[in-house]
Amino acid sequence: MTLKFGAFMAPFHGLGENPAATFWRNMELIEWLDVLGIDEAWVGEHHSGGWSLISSPELFLAAAAERTRQIKLGTGVVSLPYHHPLTAAGRIVQLHHQSRGRAMFGMGAGVSPADASMMGIAPSDQRRMMAESLDALVGLIKGTEPVTSKTDWFELADASLQLRPYPNQPLDMVVASAGSERGMRLAGKYGLQALTFAGRPGMQDPPLAALWEAAEDEAAKHGQTVDRKDWRVTVCVHIAESRKEALDQVRPGMSRWYQEYVRDTFGAPATLPAGQEADAALESGSVIIGSPEEAVEAIQRKLDESGGFGTLLVNTHDWASREDIKRSFELLSRYVVPEFNGALDGPRASQRWVAENRSGFQAQAREAAQATTK
Repeated sequence: MTLKFGAFMAPFHGLGENPAATFWRNMELIEWLDVLGIDEAWVGEHHSGGWSLISSPELFLAAAAERTRQIKLGTGVVSLPYHHPLTAAGRIVQLHHQSRGRAMFGMGAGVSPADASMMGIAPSDQRRMMAESLDALVGLIKGTEPVTSKTDWFELADASLQLRPYPNQPLDMVVASAGSERGMRLAGKYGLQALTFAGRPGMQDPPLAALWEAAEDEAAKHGQTVDRKDWRVTVCVHIAESRKEALDQVRPGMSRWYQEYVRDTFGAPATLPAGQEADAALESGSVIIGSPEEAVEAIQRKLDESGGFGTLLVNTHDWASREDIKRSFELLSRYVVPEFNGALDGPRASQRWVAENRSGFQAQAREAAQATTK
């Protein structure tokens, strides 16, 4: 199975930077990923906390679509309880058309209690609301008949979309799963694609293999099928010429993010040692930090542990400088991606063939040279 690569961008930026400048840098990074041939970029939805300022991923990705040529663009994710299903579906289908079929619909329940609180949504209701919305969205986007549905927070009466997804380019519907089986089981129930947050620094996430088993189990219960090639797994990755250089580049930024956002803003317990968060996370295997060769080895371990998946998404943070982040993706594109997509099979086979037969070629060349002197 050929492995694809992408970037998952919340995106997070430390307090104190001009918000407009962060939008510009995020857009510039997606343009760079397009130049490098990276397959996908995902942008999230956040409404509070100060560290992630994009509230409408669709709006941002519409602009990104105008600045790129081939990279696929996903909402990572739309928090379904915050939106009426008809308008959520309408926005993503419009983006699918504007991008000529490059849009992807990533969906989740919403991870920020503060966002839900401002909308009067109880955290205990978010998973239920997501499931209700997803049921309606599958009908609206994949179905052929009008949808009628009534819950305690939305109603659809013979509802249908004016636009269907862009012709001949299926709209990927992707269910996010963070730290539990719930999202994987929803993906399995409807035969949708899955996106799993794996190896979150300082968090105890379930084994990837167990999560995939949950998706397959739920799919079987509902007469659906799921395919590993459609499974996306996110992990924090930073690459430099050496492990030491990579760690030196990310230590200050990761420490600030972990202490000021994860601990002080989000309220998660700080389980990583202050100032050594990157080293500890690398030791635990929850992040990939190092040289291209070390990244290849670490990604292969993830594939082996999980049983295989179709796309690795680099969970992209502002831990390093703008230049070092761009350089990390360049090294990924040049030296890591080709190890997993078969691009090096031909050149390596050709090199071996020439090396193995060079004595014969040299003899032929000598004979030809001698013949020309007679």
